This record gives sequence, C-alpha cells and structure tokens, in this order.
Amino acid sequence: MKNINIVLHEPEIPQNTGNIARTCAATGAALHIIEPMGFKIDDKKLKRAGLDYWHSLDITCYKSLEDFFEKNPNADFYCFSTKAPRAYTEIVYPYPVFLFFGKETRGLPEDFLSSNYERCVRIPMRENLRSLNLSNSAAIGVYEVLRQHGFDEQQTASSVLDDIVSTK
Repeated sequence: MKNINIVLHEPEIPQNTGNIARTCAATGAALHIIEPMGFKIDDKKLKRAGLDYWHSLDITCYKSLEDFFEKNPNADFYCFSTKAPRAYTEIVYPYPVFLFFGKETRGLPEDFLSSNYERCVRIPMRENLRSLNLSNSAAIGVYEVLRQHGFDEQQTASSVLDDIVSTK
C-alpha cells in the first residue's frame, strides 16, 4: 500500500483524471477510481493528459464505494468537499492515507459526507464560487500530505539552475 492514495469517486472528465494520474506518478501516490466513470479508461484524452507517466502509475478500479471499503477495510481517509467544516490544513495526515474526491459536477455523495463528517475537509476559497478544478484540488491535497511528512521520497532540490548560472 502506498503512503498517499488518491480516491476518485465517479470521475466524469478524462483530462482531470489524466492530470491526477500524472500527479500520482510524479509523487508516488496511488490512484483509486470508483466506478462508474464518465469515460473509458483507454480514452485518448485521458492518456494525453497523463502523458508518458502511465508506466509509473499504481491504479486500481472499484465497482462502488462498498467495493472500495471491502478491499480497504482499514483505510484512514479524508473527504475533500466544499461542504466541509474545516480547512485541509487543520488535519495531521497519517501514512498511509486515502484522500477522497468526488465527481466534477456534484462532489461526493451527501450521505457519505454526512456519515463521515469528522473526516471532511475543504480547500478555502472565495465565497459564491462553486469549486476548484478536480485535478488542482487533488494536487493541493497530495502536496499538503507530502509537506507534513517532509516531502518524503521527493526530490526537493535540483542542481540544473545552479549549472546554468555557473556557466554564465
């Protein structure tokens, strides 16, 4: 099991899922998709958004929320929602952790959110705006968990710019 797991509940837009797949590959997070999806997993828009990172991706699909929890009974999870009571930065995220994100048009199911109220977090934004893009929200969540864990297993510096500057 990966330290960070992104769970997409019924994603609808292939480009968003492809972008999230790319974020997962770049950070070492696993991608979990709960069906149904609004596209086929071989959709060319999905593949293009994920670029050439598909070989680096750990991806699992589930038939339903129930199927997900049957296969991950001890999942420590948090739900990202505009309806949540507290900011995503107020949580100390464990390893491993599952970050849930809902479909682009409606978010996570209301009954799932209400039965897991203490596990719901939001990304602060201006009032009267509906939501951020799904792939941006997933990236914010992943990088908060990584930040809290000292960017474990991530390259935090590069010498490329140093090399460029030193040759001038």
